[in-house]
Amino acid sequence: MVDLVISGDCVVTPHSIGPADVAIAGEKVVAIAERGAFPLSANARRVDAMGKIVMPGGIDPHTHCLWPTYGPGGAIEYTKGPSVVGKAALFGGTTTIIDFTRWTHGKTVQGAIEERMAGWRDDGSPCDWAFHTMVEGDLPPEIPPQIGEAIEAGHASVKIFTTDITPSRKGRMVDFGDIWEVFQVLAKKGGLGVIHAEDNDIVMHMYAKLFREGRTGFENMAEVHNTLSEDLSFRRVLRLAEHVPGTTLYMLHVSAANGVHAIRAARGKNLPIYGESLHQYMLYTQEDYKRPNGQIYHTYPSLKSQADQDELWRGAMDGSINCVATDELCCSLAVKTQGRQIDDTTGGNSGVEPRVAVMYSEMVGKRGFSLRQFVDAVSTNAARIMGLYPRKGCIAPGADADICILDPALKRTVRAEVMHESDYSPWEGREVNAWPSMTILRGKVVVEGDKWLGDDRGGTWLSRKVPEEIRAGAAL
Repeated sequence: MVDLVISGDCVVTPHSIGPADVAIAGEKVVAIAERGAFPLSANARRVDAMGKIVMPGGIDPHTHCLWPTYGPGGAIEYTKGPSVVGKAALFGGTTTIIDFTRWTHGKTVQGAIEERMAGWRDDGSPCDWAFHTMVEGDLPPEIPPQIGEAIEAGHASVKIFTTDITPSRKGRMVDFGDIWEVFQVLAKKGGLGVIHAEDNDIVMHMYAKLFREGRTGFENMAEVHNTLSEDLSFRRVLRLAEHVPGTTLYMLHVSAANGVHAIRAARGKNLPIYGESLHQYMLYTQEDYKRPNGQIYHTYPSLKSQADQDELWRGAMDGSINCVATDELCCSLAVKTQGRQIDDTTGGNSGVEPRVAVMYSEMVGKRGFSLRQFVDAVSTNAARIMGLYPRKGCIAPGADADICILDPALKRTVRAEVMHESDYSPWEGREVNAWPSMTILRGKVVVEGDKWLGDDRGGTWLSRKVPEEIRAGAAL
């Protein structure tokens, strides 16, 4: 029995973009056919999506909910949890987010996962979710096998830092011997390495140099987290992966042309290497640090030059950059702007709600990308790489009925005061060419217009397995 039919003239499915009816029963898409093909029962609903874009719900593969950061006065406080971020995501047409379990010394990987699961369930997530497993520092010999067990249990991806990021975060970086051990586990168990790659020697050298020279303001961030660092670290990580056949990598928040070049070269060798950038890297440069409250545009590593940004767009066009994420960190403006120096500026950003609209406006509206390329960048590619496809990231029979109806008639100016994340937005004042008019999560209309109709705890954890074609280096 069909519960819901969406009838539109621009329906994005894996095989076509055009007129169609999408039939939904329970939580699943059950059929796609020509318009008017499905008679409705008395209790079913037909949604008229004519003139709108019917696309799979967005997937943000890089968020940080309930994340420790420094509040006013230096006290540790936690960012907003999935109860806030998940609802903001749904208002913005994103139906799934992938966050992080942080393993630290003194815990088992399984213990860290269970603790993280409990925190999310206590807070409650209205959207669907999964976790990358983050490891850091000197890894005890029992940790790589535990990572393998986590991969087998459905936590398919593992985050690794090649830098401590700032001098105050000693212990974040994993050395290359331990990375080598983890890569062997990834190759054997079919996992995905999720890599924050910066050259620690270069980064720490530049911190020391700028402090000596008295150039400590955050507006100098691009000199510290610089393009040379990205070049050296990406090349070294990718070379190591090449020496462990079967290693599949997802290079996080690519910010510089050098990172794009390294991924492109690896893809040229048919290596299974994929790239992610962030919408702020693709739309802001280091010059924006000089604006009032310039910290709001920052996330680590750093904004770079216009030439770097131009190469990110070329990478998005040719498939070197596969996904556009947010590095979501939902904190207040006071927390985001409290740091004034290169070593204390808050990373992350509040961006999960406007991401789909902003990227549609930039990709399709301004830069000549096709609708398919846009949908791939904000949804389908993340589902494929992260082991969620075809359950997520597509409108097809058998898929979860996660759907965003994007309305080009809803041209808006982004304002934090009318969104659902924080008291600021890095996109404040930006004009967008469309906005979601409806979001559907597993067959249920959760947002309609500006109304919340969802279940505050309606999200579910998603078990993931990276598919063989991704591990073989499939072109996306």
